[in-house]
Amino acid sequence: MSTSPRPSWWAQNDSGWCVRANRAGGRIGIRRYFATVSRLGDGVFWYALMSLLVLGDGIDGLAASAHMALTGAVALVLYKRLKRWTKRPRPFAADRRIRAWVAPLDEFSFPSGHTLHAVSFTTVALWHYPMLAWLLLPFTASVALSRVVLGLHYPSDVLAATAIGAMLATLSIQLVVLLAFA
Repeated sequence: MSTSPRPSWWAQNDSGWCVRANRAGGRIGIRRYFATVSRLGDGVFWYALMSLLVLGDGIDGLAASAHMALTGAVALVLYKRLKRWTKRPRPFAADRRIRAWVAPLDEFSFPSGHTLHAVSFTTVALWHYPMLAWLLLPFTASVALSRVVLGLHYPSDVLAATAIGAMLATLSIQLVVLLAFA
């Protein structure tokens, strides 16, 4: 009888889903797409969007961009603290079947910072500019999926980051509404 605990159903499936998604990265077209999306999700896309909002909508665009930037700053502090606290190894470091198709930005997996930022930025941006949903929702979904396909995160890292990003953005929107009516 083994004394080591058996992995839970969730842990086994989390790893299994990661392995299956990561295999898709073996196809060069899929890998290039998700590597590009991941790189844009590092900040390039969001900085460009904020700049375009300011250029295209003046003071209202500046207000929306400032709201996104402040929410992003809180997200950065929060996800860095969570990573240091949980210290969950990245999938490629924990499972030889999983390959990192791009270099990670840091050592730990939980939560996905790319996803947390993408969800929080998208939620705030859509509150200000709902007509951007056609662009932001598919991009954010691609960023989240890219993290698993590229072998950098488990699906649970991405799901948790989605929930955290949505809660953070919702709180920031509620704060803006409260301040507007104060």
